[in-house]
Amino acid sequence: MSKELETGKVPVDILNRIVLDPINNNKHKRKDVVIRPSTGEDCSAVDTEGEICVLSTDPITASGSNAGYLVVHINCNDAASAGAEPIGILLTALLPEHSTEEDLSDIINGVYKAAGELGIEVLGGHTEITAAVNKPVVSGTVVAKTKGRNFISSSGAKAGQDIIMTKWAAIEGTSIIANDYEDRLAETMDKAEIAEAKKLAEMISVVKEGRIAADFGATAMHDATEGGIFGAVWEVAECSGTGLELYADKIPVLECTRKICNAAGVNLYRLISSGTMIITAFDGEKLVAQLKESGVNAAIIGKITDGGRYVIAGGERKELVPQEKDEIYNVFK
Repeated sequence: MSKELETGKVPVDILNRIVLDPINNNKHKRKDVVIRPSTGEDCSAVDTEGEICVLSTDPITASGSNAGYLVVHINCNDAASAGAEPIGILLTALLPEHSTEEDLSDIINGVYKAAGELGIEVLGGHTEITAAVNKPVVSGTVVAKTKGRNFISSSGAKAGQDIIMTKWAAIEGTSIIANDYEDRLAETMDKAEIAEAKKLAEMISVVKEGRIAADFGATAMHDATEGGIFGAVWEVAECSGTGLELYADKIPVLECTRKICNAAGVNLYRLISSGTMIITAFDGEKLVAQLKESGVNAAIIGKITDGGRYVIAGGERKELVPQEKDEIYNVFK
């Protein structure tokens, strides 16, 4: 009997065996495809004989509100993590039965708000009301281009480099919980704290830090989506074939995030964190200084090593392992 899959990202071993291995073992390969799928690699790249075209796709499934706004930013974040400039996005919106015109309008208004902030176009897509979903599912595919054919993959981390993160942990997860569970949070938090958490969605773009890090000479960049900070750092090491040491006590965390995660019963380090970029580079202190000068909070949170993947917290050293699903699916359980 076939094993039933749990909610959330497909576990890495199953993903490799059923999805990625057949793709990469396929004999039919084009010479103009220069980056193919692998664990932790969010983008593919195609050589157009003039520039590198970067493509990435991601859905929003865990947010009951703000889905249109989020889907544009998370897809453009993947492109920015490859050192590419987003040009436009294609969208598919699947709405459940009994959805209203207002529901669709809210999604599209969010899409165009985000597109305006990033200076990109909506290139097309598909919109449908269907019994196949019980809440809105919005998926995007971003089209981007590199600068001087300079593609930065998640697999470029090198032993001895610093691991840098931007902004704060669990930005997206904090915003989602604040928007979708305001009544529950009101039992332990005041209105100002919840309002602060909701506004974190405005920090979700990593396009700015992507440009700074690419110009600096970063060799690997990765947007911290499902799996949070711990998941993103592990994926960079897995993709690069390296080890790592992660200093949990040095990870920047907002107080409203701590309070919300405590109330919701979730691990903030493993909570979806779009808006946070993981970067590997030599001379990390210099890069952190440049980011802060540009108004982007940043910190060194670890080192890339030759072997072994560990997280150090409170003086205790433990092996860092991938999780099967993001903490967003455990909220208030």
